Amino acid sequence: MPAVVVVGAQWGDEGKGKATDQLGSRVDYVVKFNGGNNAGHTVVVGDEKYALHLLPSGILTPGCTPVIGNGVVVDLEVLFEELDALSARGVDVSKLLVSASAHIIPPYNRTLDKVTERFLGKRQIGTTGRGIGPTYADKMSRVGLRIQDIFDASILRQKVEGALAQKNQMLVKVYNRRAVDVDEITDGLLAYAERLRPMVADTSLVLNQALDAGQTVLFEAGQAAMLDVDHGTYPFVTSSSATAGGACTGSGVGPTRIDRVVGVSKAYVTRVGEGPFPTELHDESGEYLRRTGGEYGTTTGRPRRTGWYDAVVARYATRINGLTDLVLTKLDVLTGLEKIPVCVAYDVDGVRYDEMPADQSSYHHARPIYEELDGWSEDISAARAFEDLPANAQRYVLALEEMSGTRISAVGVGPDREATIARHDLLD
Repeated sequence: MPAVVVVGAQWGDEGKGKATDQLGSRVDYVVKFNGGNNAGHTVVVGDEKYALHLLPSGILTPGCTPVIGNGVVVDLEVLFEELDALSARGVDVSKLLVSASAHIIPPYNRTLDKVTERFLGKRQIGTTGRGIGPTYADKMSRVGLRIQDIFDASILRQKVEGALAQKNQMLVKVYNRRAVDVDEITDGLLAYAERLRPMVADTSLVLNQALDAGQTVLFEAGQAAMLDVDHGTYPFVTSSSATAGGACTGSGVGPTRIDRVVGVSKAYVTRVGEGPFPTELHDESGEYLRRTGGEYGTTTGRPRRTGWYDAVVARYATRINGLTDLVLTKLDVLTGLEKIPVCVAYDVDGVRYDEMPADQSSYHHARPIYEELDGWSEDISAARAFEDLPANAQRYVLALEEMSGTRISAVGVGPDREATIARHDLLD
């Protein structure tokens, strides 16, 4: 049975949660391997809509074990708020496993995230202010707090003292904020210990043993390829590895065990936060995509920036992730458009780029080169086979498949759990 990685192939919000949720009904484990509660998945099950932020989408699938891997940063307050909210709606959350090596987002990092962003002024990155970046910085600086630390009060206090020795200097002398009390932080985190203890495991061992036993493991990325800290539109990126390679480092499963890598793209493109976005629309077309697609952030509620499909980004995502399949979501949003532009290349100061420019300055100045495809007016929300789609909708999907460099194996035609056309088996 396979190990499958699901990643966003644009700037996030592509519908990874729905794709993961659908695959989750056929898998044994769903693993979140990066990020924190700075991104969200919206999953519709029947008449119920669930907005997940920190938890893996597999938590909604009976029989599936959801796992928070070592590459995730965990806000314990948010974790238990989400678990309680799902429990109140009748969802069984008892199978959740949390890596002992995942890092904790302490309250002082939320404070630092917000004040630092304000301090940047016009140079803001567009973070969610949830402490994600400072926590990953602590991890790399080796002053972070891990899940396992809260089970030893002495070790936890030492680590909090070490972190605050520097951070309090910044808060007080640079940002004119009050110093954070060591005991307040330590006691606050220790209060979660006993409730958290039954969930904590060596999740790397659990997952490798599951694969050894022939079980199927699905790895679910937070954010997306173009927000990856190494391969995205740096510095307007997240602070973790959101590409397929991050599935290995963020879970403790080796690369030779991965069988398939599935990218998820909208039939157009959206982005939240700052940074370059070549196909961004500032006209009625952009507002149409935002309004029709309900393009507002699951976590932040911020209006998403919208633009036409970018085949250059799709080819880049295919290359850096080694995509074997692409899931195309929200095709139904394009219904009613007479013509649909698709970006096939960039113009940078008169030079055509069919692939992603290698430097930030060129990408910042990139202007889209479009090809127009014919639209369709028929309602496609009830389509369950590719042949059910109008001819022009079929041509649009096939054109994107050729431009993107990998097969489109599934097409989303509506928000419901079952509103998907399967063209190829993602687990075969």
